[in-house]
This record gives sequence, structure tokens and C-alpha cells, in this order.
Amino acid sequence: MINRRSFLEQVAVLATGAIILPQFSCAVASPQKQVGLQLYTLRDEIPKGVVKVIERVALAGYREVEVFGYDPKSHFWNYTPQAFSEILESNNLKAISGHYDFDEFLSPQSREDRLKANVEAASALKHQFLTIPYINEKYRTSADDYKKLAERFNRAGEICKAANLQLAYHNHAFEFQQYGETTGYDILLRETDPKLVKFEMDLYWVVRAGRDPLELFNQNKGRFELWHVKDMDKKNASLNTEVGNGSINFEKIFAASGVSGLKNVFVEQENFSIDPYESITRSATFIKKNLLPKMV
Repeated sequence: MINRRSFLEQVAVLATGAIILPQFSCAVASPQKQVGLQLYTLRDEIPKGVVKVIERVALAGYREVEVFGYDPKSHFWNYTPQAFSEILESNNLKAISGHYDFDEFLSPQSREDRLKANVEAASALKHQFLTIPYINEKYRTSADDYKKLAERFNRAGEICKAANLQLAYHNHAFEFQQYGETTGYDILLRETDPKLVKFEMDLYWVVRAGRDPLELFNQNKGRFELWHVKDMDKKNASLNTEVGNGSINFEKIFAASGVSGLKNVFVEQENFSIDPYESITRSATFIKKNLLPKMV
């Protein structure tokens, strides 16, 4: 991903592990939900030392991660999928999902070999989901383009299913551009097979686009098995802030998790006004204390 395409100190309680709060079960959820972190959040820290970053993620109270940045040649920052999996496991972390480059697969050439390389990496990391993080602008210029993309998504979903993986798609705001009486996002939801393609709703970008997550949940029950949770700065909507510190009403959204079909939550933050490790700790703590108990 670059620009999504074109990513210290800890407070004293970190050392004691006191910020790792008890798990909260929800009324019908089993097993108990964990809080995950999209590692893109720490993209600027990773070059300083992958192992240290993973250790700090675990110390911040996370038990699940979503990976990004895989390359078939350099792998995960020069760690093979197997080696990177061992780093995660040694820190009691599971890589539930990953954002992988789909550009070559979604291109007119539709290179399935590139997708299959991603599937192999995802399988080595024992993912449950393989997630499309972004659509190149040149592939999404019209409603017809989105219909073609939906066909490619269904094909990718078939390939993932054969490998015991679930395909998902992560949104930004551009998908909500109108094409007549519909949007790109509506087309993707309508034209993809619900069994083959799930959606990772980035709550921030849905709100930023002027849409209501609850409305989408109700219109497409069970399709949103993954969420990205990042809050919107109260003064500048283009900036993120720690979950619970911004303007998004997450309590209302988490209360609708059953309609969404939610299985996994990932914190993601694209900019910081405080130390990034303190930031991700605050977000994890807030979600565990205030949001997981709201889930039904």
C-alpha cells in the first residue's frame, strides 16, 4: 500500500501490564471478543525494528493483529511469512487478517498468480481473512467498472475459499461517490456473493463520507464481519484521534454489532498527536472498558 497506496516511553502501567483489562463477554458472542490492531498504524515505527514493535503491540493490550505490506520478494520486512508468524506467536498474537496488494489481480490482466502468492502468505500466517485494502483509481471510474470489480471480487473469493480463507474488502470514502442513483459501494455489496465476499467496514471513512454505519448494517445484514475503529478529531475531521476521544458515537455502533455480523475489531490510526504506543494503548483500553460490553 502506498499512502494507503503511494506508517517513548510507555506510561508506568505498561510495565506492570495493568492496562490489559479483563475480557468482556457480550450477550450472544462466543468466543469473547478481542481487540486487534492494524499494523499499518505503526508503519513509521516498523523500520526501527519489527520485533520490538510487535512486543510493544502485545504490551499495549492487543491479542490480534491485521498485517499489511507483504511483498513476494521481501516478504514482511525481510521476514518470511513463517518467520513473521513465529514472532507473532511468541508474543501471544494472532494475525486474523491481512491487507494485501490486489492491484495486479484487479487489473485488466487479472494476474491470479499474484493473488495466489498472497493466499500462500495468508495461509502461512493462519489468517481467517484475506482483505483487499484499496482499489486503484484507474479501475473505478464508473458504475460499470464497479460491476467488473465485483466479478473479480467473486473470483478472488472462490480462490480464497479453496484455501479456507474468507475474502473481505476494506473501504475508504471514494466508494460512496454517486453514479446515478447508486454508489460504488452499493454496487459491490449488491453484485458480490455474500458467501464469498465479506466487508471490513472502516467506520471513520463511512462517517467521513456522510453515511450512517447502522443504515448500512440494516440494509446488508451480516456482511460486515470486520471493522476498522478509528475516531474522528472533533476540530478537524481529516485527522484521527484515539478511540473515545473524538466525535464518532461508537457506543451506538457497537450496540448494532449483531446486525453487522461482526467477528473482529481492529484499531487503526493514521496520524498521531501523542506517542503512538501510548495512543494505541488508550484506544485498546477504551474499547475493552466501554465498547465491548455494548455488543449484542
